[in-house]
Amino acid sequence: MFPFFFDPTMLLLLPALAFAIWAQWKVSSTFNRYSRIPSRSRLTGRAVATQILRQNMLNDVEVGHVSGHLSDHYDPTSKTVNLSDSNYASYSVASLAVAAHEVGHALQHAHGYQPVTWRSRLVPVANIGSTAAFPLFFIGLLFGKGLGLFFMDLGIALFLFALLFHIVTLPVEFNASKRALAILEDSGMLAADEIPGAKAVLRAAALTYVASATMALMNLLRLIILRNAMSRD
Repeated sequence: MFPFFFDPTMLLLLPALAFAIWAQWKVSSTFNRYSRIPSRSRLTGRAVATQILRQNMLNDVEVGHVSGHLSDHYDPTSKTVNLSDSNYASYSVASLAVAAHEVGHALQHAHGYQPVTWRSRLVPVANIGSTAAFPLFFIGLLFGKGLGLFFMDLGIALFLFALLFHIVTLPVEFNASKRALAILEDSGMLAADEIPGAKAVLRAAALTYVASATMALMNLLRLIILRNAMSRD
């Protein structure tokens, strides 16, 4: 049996890690490219978000400003679309795409989009799983067979919820981007020849969620292999 923190199963993580690094580079480079291209509408991210919300009668949802780069998010508890320094006052093609995407999440909550409901319900147990799974699994390795296998199985079971959260996140993010692109095009906030740029930004962002899900899957596979190796020793 190999030590937990250094064993051949760690090789499983290398392709996923490389994919995650590439995805992060892709979203950064794509955003930077289209953040330098101003939209012809000259609408800021805040203006676009506000306009889409009002057009869809979401008058109880506000648009806020948060510090940071690409820290944009929708907070369903406070019903606030939070736009980062990079996008709040910018009228670039990239900023409009990001702002519309975040409003897409607000529309999902308002319209009862099922995957976003599932994701919200998974948050507490997924947080526990991502925090407790590896410590429990490591305790199992220390105990060995018997009680150790119980702790390892418990860690794997908890990590399954973390993986499920990443999987459910994928349709949520894809759907928010689909809504955003349709609204930007139908409303004329972006011209037809600006839509491909917005699509490139949102597709690049989606890759980071795919990379996270892939990394979680490889981590789960690694835990299962280590657990089975322990049971055979």
